[in-house]
Amino acid sequence: MTILNDREKGFESKYALEEAQEFRAISRRNRMFGEWAADRMGLENTHDYAEAIVKYHFEQPGDEDVLRKVGQDLSGAGLTVRDVELRAKMDEFLAIARGEIQAQG
Repeated sequence: MTILNDREKGFESKYALEEAQEFRAISRRNRMFGEWAADRMGLENTHDYAEAIVKYHFEQPGDEDVLRKVGQDLSGAGLTVRDVELRAKMDEFLAIARGEIQAQG
């Protein structure tokens, strides 16, 4: 039974690591997405807006809420950005974030 218990613990550890990495990747993605949106809106302090998007995701978990918030902010700034473009940017930034985290080891 010890071998099975060791395997189970190994799988649990791997799962926990993968979940932690995905959490970090999503936070990093939201930061990049926020910086991109802030740049599009011409905001002076892109860092503050990006941090607000990261915090918003904690308050309103889910990609759809982040997409809606950024879309509304862009629209409020007089910019027209289609949902398809927002989703594509979000996916692009998630791929970049995952790659960066994997490279960190």
